[in-house]
Amino acid sequence: MRGWDATRRNDLCSKVLRLSAVAILAAGLAAPASAIEIELADVAPDRVERQRAYARGATPLNGTPDLANLDQRLAAKGLAKGNPIFIRVFKETSELEVWMQRDSDRTFVLLDTYPICHWTGTIGPKIKEGDRQSPEGFYTVRWQQTRLVGRWQKAFNLGFPNPYDQLNRRTGSYILVHGGCSSVGCFAMTEQVQDEIFGLVSAAIAKGQHRFHVHAFPFRMTDENMERHKNHLWIDFWRDLKLGYDLFESTRQPPRIAICDQRYQVAAGEADDSGNPAAYAMLRPKSVKAEAETGYRPPRCEMEGDRTRTARHTPSAAEPDTPPDSVPAKRPQRAAPGDDGAAESAPAKPARKPQSPRPATAGTSPAPLKDHEDAGLGARPHPAAPRIVSGGG
Repeated sequence: MRGWDATRRNDLCSKVLRLSAVAILAAGLAAPASAIEIELADVAPDRVERQRAYARGATPLNGTPDLANLDQRLAAKGLAKGNPIFIRVFKETSELEVWMQRDSDRTFVLLDTYPICHWTGTIGPKIKEGDRQSPEGFYTVRWQQTRLVGRWQKAFNLGFPNPYDQLNRRTGSYILVHGGCSSVGCFAMTEQVQDEIFGLVSAAIAKGQHRFHVHAFPFRMTDENMERHKNHLWIDFWRDLKLGYDLFESTRQPPRIAICDQRYQVAAGEADDSGNPAAYAMLRPKSVKAEAETGYRPPRCEMEGDRTRTARHTPSAAEPDTPPDSVPAKRPQRAAPGDDGAAESAPAKPARKPQSPRPATAGTSPAPLKDHEDAGLGARPHPAAPRIVSGGG
């Protein structure tokens, strides 16, 4: 009898162990579904479905313009390849807009809105390297930032961190707009969409627009959306972004951007800014040379308590860019570690030791940057120094 009880006890123990294993397995299988639910509860839940569609080869994604008829779409809006461009990104709805300047009235008109296949994080700016967050703010892309080698050759570097990000101690690197629907900080399109966007960028650069604006927003900065997010951690930062958003909505000219007391400052743009290198960058305080040669007058601080001194603009962009076809051939560099594996070309010998921007001290204005520290790339090394441009975060 005792032997029977022992046998029965062993059988019960085995059943309990089997049930426990099943429960643990079920919990493990449920974990991915739980993770998906968390992401779906956040902004832009369509990112999950777009990645799934991309993995199945179900492209172009829903909402993609008719990529096969670009010429007809351009002609219908009075546009042509080579016209100046302006790009806006909206994270909450996973949309990228391409605007182009129309020859007839010199205003910018919307060519099309493209679905962003994937971006990472949530609404709010990128703060530090490795936070897997896509940035928000006003960025300037120079033609050099489109000359990439490696995995994503048809891509461009946003130039994060820009001077504003640097003044606010934000860190990160190699934030691109590229194809592939995968990213840890970049804005990833499908290859078909990126081919079209990059073609328009390249045509504009070839015709003389050697830099262009990219404005990255958390959402469309309407009064209704601002009210919806009025208690958000980043509402004050977004109010500054809204100034640029509203100015473009009213003028259909990309605004001029400055930095004043570590905050964005905007002024109305003009039709001729598309060919004016100085107007497409965040400049340091105005100089006679800059104003005389470019006609660009930096906006002044208009914030309460600081209405008298000129906004600090960093760095200088008064000198015209060198046209791409006059740049000597460069030797490609190896790609740095990252999710995209792209690297920008550079000459063999650096002209002088790269320099880093001097950090700003709280409560004081930053020291002016050197002439070689460009607004589009933030603070970059001397042009002759190797520069690695790999998708990262």
